Amino acid sequence: MTCTLGYATVSAVEPNLEGQLTALSEAGVDPRRVFTDKLSESADRMRAGLHAMLSYARSGDTIIVVALDRLGRSAGEVTRTIADLTERGLRLRTLREGLDTGTATGRVVASVLSNLARLDAETLDAQG
Repeated sequence: MTCTLGYATVSAVEPNLEGQLTALSEAGVDPRRVFTDKLSESADRMRAGLHAMLSYARSGDTIIVVALDRLGRSAGEVTRTIADLTERGLRLRTLREGLDTGTATGRVVASVLSNLARLDAETLDAQG
């Protein structure tokens, strides 16, 4: 049985989760299945809510976020997260951008982003 999970995160600059929680609820996410993080600029880089959601998620589940930038603090982190979701058989839906990896177009976009994540990892390995 698959389920739909939501993820919302805010920073010290944007300290209110309510808008994201409302959008996730309107998208059909059960509030009991929403994972959250409140991040400061210098601490909590671990994103405990994101890691808890990823630990809970099973292949076939759908993860909904309000926007792609909720999945990481940098383009590299976002692309790596998308690659991880794709490799694990998780469907990703972003409300703002309209990305849905359950569609052919969404899978192509996720594939491109996954390849960028691999390229980024290879570049970091070559430098280090």
